[in-house]
Amino acid sequence: MQRNKKFFTALLIVLSFISGAFSQQVNLMDAVKKNGISFYWDSLSNTGVLEKNGQHIVFRPDQDFVLQNSVKIAYVDAPVISNGNISVTKDFIAEIDGFFTQEDENKSNLKIGVILIDPGHGGKDPGANQVHKINGKNVTVREKDINLTVGNMLCSMLKKAYPDKRIIMTRSTDVFLTLQERTEIANNVKLGENEAVLYISVHVNASLDTKAKGFEVWYLTPGYRRTVLDSNTTSDPKLFKILNEMMEEEYTTESILIAKFIMDGLNSQVGSKTVSRGIKAEEWFVVKNSKMPSVLVELGFLTNYEEACNLNDTAYLQKSALGIYNGISAFVTHFERSRGFTGTK
Repeated sequence: MQRNKKFFTALLIVLSFISGAFSQQVNLMDAVKKNGISFYWDSLSNTGVLEKNGQHIVFRPDQDFVLQNSVKIAYVDAPVISNGNISVTKDFIAEIDGFFTQEDENKSNLKIGVILIDPGHGGKDPGANQVHKINGKNVTVREKDINLTVGNMLCSMLKKAYPDKRIIMTRSTDVFLTLQERTEIANNVKLGENEAVLYISVHVNASLDTKAKGFEVWYLTPGYRRTVLDSNTTSDPKLFKILNEMMEEEYTTESILIAKFIMDGLNSQVGSKTVSRGIKAEEWFVVKNSKMPSVLVELGFLTNYEEACNLNDTAYLQKSALGIYNGISAFVTHFERSRGFTGTK
């Protein structure tokens, strides 16, 4: 009889502990709203982001750690999804509140330190090319030449606007670089504390359909997986994989935002002479191997006669470069004002 009493007493203690643990669960959206924290959710990657004053935390349900400002791992009680709602413990809320309070006091702002411009092709690799009769003369319109011209124009604009940033060209003359060499240049850029880098690849399109025309901006498809973290981030392979996926999601979000700004910039400058073909996703080598936010800009189709005439016109290329510049400038302003957070609802 005494043994049974002890058993039931122990059972009541366990049940009380479990009940207490569950009672500590709160609805994440309600809790962060009260504390002035913005909540973003990506259903495709099953990833959440909490943001306040430009600082952010990335988390996933059932994972007992979060990624703070893309660099620091903090261990927490794992969030849980139930009936479409995300529940967390009060300790989880206390942890994120403490982080945002501390970071707001430190105010360690992120900024764009380097903008890398990559004019596609060059040297023995002309890229696409087409002969057209322009102003009564046979003219060979070459992609490598257009890419370089726009790249140099863009570089000049950015250097004048941002003397405090490093503007780097993968090539500034008619030389050949392999795709691997281009990505190595990008990935070997040395950054200062709290600095980020952007990668802009410039190209010209071609098609068997001579009616095809217009500009477009490509970013890396979310379905492609790449390694964006240093191998020494953690010795736990499983943890490294999850952290890498979280960081990838940030790069994809930033790349989409850059693409949008550049599309708006191009449309404003040359939209009256050609058409916007929109933002697209693809696994381009130079984009998928760059460990940073990166986009590939297609200026137009040199296989289209009207567009080839435009692409052969220095004034038109100047406007195209200005459109890209305006897009980059808008992104830089957004990035630095938000202290590095580029999430969208």
